[in-house]
Amino acid sequence: MKKRKYQNAAATHLQEYSSVYLFVIVLFLMGVIFGAVIVNSLSFTQKEDLFFYLSEFFGQASAGKVAETRDLFVQSFLHNSKFIGLIWLLGISIIGLPVILILLFMKGMVVGFTVGFLVNQMGWQGFLLSFVSILPQNLVIIPIFIVTAALSVIFSLKMIRNQFMKKLNQPVLPLFMRYMGAFLAAIVFIAAAAGIEAVLAPALLKSVIHTIK
Repeated sequence: MKKRKYQNAAATHLQEYSSVYLFVIVLFLMGVIFGAVIVNSLSFTQKEDLFFYLSEFFGQASAGKVAETRDLFVQSFLHNSKFIGLIWLLGISIIGLPVILILLFMKGMVVGFTVGFLVNQMGWQGFLLSFVSILPQNLVIIPIFIVTAALSVIFSLKMIRNQFMKKLNQPVLPLFMRYMGAFLAAIVFIAAAAGIEAVLAPALLKSVIHTIK
């Protein structure tokens, strides 16, 4: 019964704020496309320098000279938690609304640039490397970033409406508690993604590097 109640609440929420989620998704995809396009604007020297460092990293990964699993987990968890936490705080601040959108666009740009650079320099091998090193954890991380950004935008808009439209005033505490609950749930998923990045991604990357050599 409770499960159905939550499912109905989630469906109603998505239906009500579908335009916000669509906007956030499109913005992220625009960032990915922009990041991929930037690769073509790099000079030959810049590409060579980046590829040199990339080759060094893949060489170390192939030899098993990467950070310990625990260190990788901690680094990934802290990095993504800080990003999620910043978006969450910006949602509360109200005036941080445009910054949330900029951060999401930049996140998409980083993903697009990374994949675009690998494919540009290494062809199908670069695509395969990006598939095993970037995709596994990002299957969890990207949806969490998108949902968190959308919830932050929604919360911020509700706070703005409460501030300037007194007749439609809503109790703030229930809204804030739900917003806090969503953030805590996001942290749990970020921990799962960090586990994937620390355990699964390095193993897949090592096996693929040996395969294409």
